[in-house]
Amino acid sequence: MTAIEHKELKGITIRNLVVTIFSTASIVASVMATYFQLKNDVHDVSIKQETQARVYEVRLKVLEGQIAVLQRQVDEIKIRR
Repeated sequence: MTAIEHKELKGITIRNLVVTIFSTASIVASVMATYFQLKNDVHDVSIKQETQARVYEVRLKVLEGQIAVLQRQVDEIKIRR
């Protein structure tokens, strides 16, 4: 090691190392917590979208059935006249 490397290493203390390690661990934990929360939120939204799509599909089938009934009634009225 050169003299410059020794001088740079002299400024590193155990306290600085501990603070750096705990700070890094805190940041990593915060990022991971945020990631998992976002992952859960995306999953919840996905489930809600699937449910909403199923509801819309049922509504659409009901409306199609009602349209078919109404069309038959219109045809019957046309035949009567």
